[in-house]
Amino acid sequence: MEHRLSKRIFGKLGLLVYKRGLPVATGQIRDASKRGLFIATDYTDLQLNQTVELEFRFPDRKENAFRRLKAHVVRKCDNGLGVDFEGVDNDAFTISSLLSWLQKHNYVVTHFPPVRQHSYR
Repeated sequence: MEHRLSKRIFGKLGLLVYKRGLPVATGQIRDASKRGLFIATDYTDLQLNQTVELEFRFPDRKENAFRRLKAHVVRKCDNGLGVDFEGVDNDAFTISSLLSWLQKHNYVVTHFPPVRQHSYR
């Protein structure tokens, strides 16, 4: 029996996974909660409890800003990984915005640009 502390929201949103500041994988958020995410990816070179950064953007919004969240790996399986936000410093507004977006757009999002322009200026 599975016991969750917060409600899962299903949805799909492409992202990049960063390890030690470098992009190492692409993935797709499959479900999210205030506490963490499940990311569908075939990338396996991560350890449990390892801290990663996740970068994404909301493709339907006019701004081109990328968002970043820190998380640590709590689960690995053949089709993805589970990450947890607890114990890392994140902006609660970004997590809340992500959950709201996923709830409104729970369909496949295929666009994630392979090369991004300097959007952090």
